[in-house]
Amino acid sequence: MPEPRKVIRKVIRRAVCPGSFDPVTLGHLDVIGRAAGLFDEVLVAVGTNPSKSRLFSPEERLEMLRRACADIEGVRVASFSGLLTDFCTANDVHAIVKGLRAGTDFDYELPMAHMNASLAPGVETVYLPTSAGWSFVSSSLVKEVAGFGGDISRFVPDFVREALIGRLTSGDAAGDTTGDTTGNTRGDGPAAD
Repeated sequence: MPEPRKVIRKVIRRAVCPGSFDPVTLGHLDVIGRAAGLFDEVLVAVGTNPSKSRLFSPEERLEMLRRACADIEGVRVASFSGLLTDFCTANDVHAIVKGLRAGTDFDYELPMAHMNASLAPGVETVYLPTSAGWSFVSSSLVKEVAGFGGDISRFVPDFVREALIGRLTSGDAAGDTTGDTTGNTRGDGPAAD
């Protein structure tokens, strides 16, 4: 009698890169691209938080991210509200990837990783140090430099630069938000800014 066939299931290694991405920078894309080399699928997640004001709406940030990540294989862009750990559970995500620019980022991120681990024991936090060329780049600094008329072309994709300059010159803020809705994820923090 023949032996029963074994069913082999491939385990998909799926991670999430959460952030506010207001706007997405080349530093973000560096971390996302490197995460894509480590995992089968990377979900770039924009959280929403009505209590925080952002320059771009969640829809605008999602569209910018889709465009910016279009050529990175294995990357999908999504939004979420509520706890990041709930998003991870709902999407079968087992790793949260955070970029670290400096030691102070780690000091902030470590307690969050502990909280996330207590809320979702199967979800690990993975830290990627930013590449040296991006260690000083943040969305906040890019917006500030652009607001004073500085050249930000080395820090963001061209279409993001155009959108940012257009938004700053029009004086229109989205008034919508992203980031930490729960205290257990920081979409607008040092590692994701």
